[in-house]
Amino acid sequence: MKIATWNINGVKARIENLCQWLKDSNPDIVCLQEIKTVDEGFPRLEIEALGYHVETHGQKGFNGVAILSKAKPDEVTRGLPGDDSDEQARFIEAVFSVEGHGALRICCLYLPNGNPIDTEKYPYKLAWMERLRKFALERLALEEPLILAGDYNVIPEPHDCFDPKVWESDALFLPQTRQAFRQLEHLGFTDAVRATTDAIKLYSFWDYQAGAWPKNNGIRIDHLMLSPEAADRLTGTAIEKHVRAWEKPSDHVPVVAHLDFSN
Repeated sequence: MKIATWNINGVKARIENLCQWLKDSNPDIVCLQEIKTVDEGFPRLEIEALGYHVETHGQKGFNGVAILSKAKPDEVTRGLPGDDSDEQARFIEAVFSVEGHGALRICCLYLPNGNPIDTEKYPYKLAWMERLRKFALERLALEEPLILAGDYNVIPEPHDCFDPKVWESDALFLPQTRQAFRQLEHLGFTDAVRATTDAIKLYSFWDYQAGAWPKNNGIRIDHLMLSPEAADRLTGTAIEKHVRAWEKPSDHVPVVAHLDFSN
């Protein structure tokens, strides 16, 4: 089973790229972030024509997440628990039946950026990550394959960016941010990409500015975090960076994990 995460940076602006990628890559489940549209405005007809079911949790103009899947989910939950006052559309969860293997739970998430750090945005980021940790701890008790996939806006380690000095004062790389990410790992989650390779210069985001893409001045902030039951089925990963060279690209590219449910 091929499961992907991709910050699409505006699904309406990127619909041609998305459809082409779905045809080329043929994933089974896709987690999209920053769809930047209300649910009613999502271009679902084009995607459904390619054989995908669409579930969205959107809002006007920014944020928004979606799960595309070849199989219809058994249940869908919108919004990360823990703060009823949080109106930002950053989380959607879907449960799928896998024949002979019970449930597969997929969470698509778009963590807050957190910049500027001297505003309310950084405390919101840390509070959101703590809510995610508590949620993940509860879900782990179900002892089922679980994937927390999305744009984490977290650079986990120095080798996950082209130059740590550039990022040392950024919310994506501050010690508190990285510690919150490690707390998630310490619950028992596996970073899919790092479970399959120690290679450096593996990035999933390149800024539109300052020639970042041709210089390969990127960062790795899009992650698939696997529960032990999911990690046991991991057979490989890929960062499909060629998509960044297409016309009108997102500044992120798809990150993919392959899981084997054949036995």
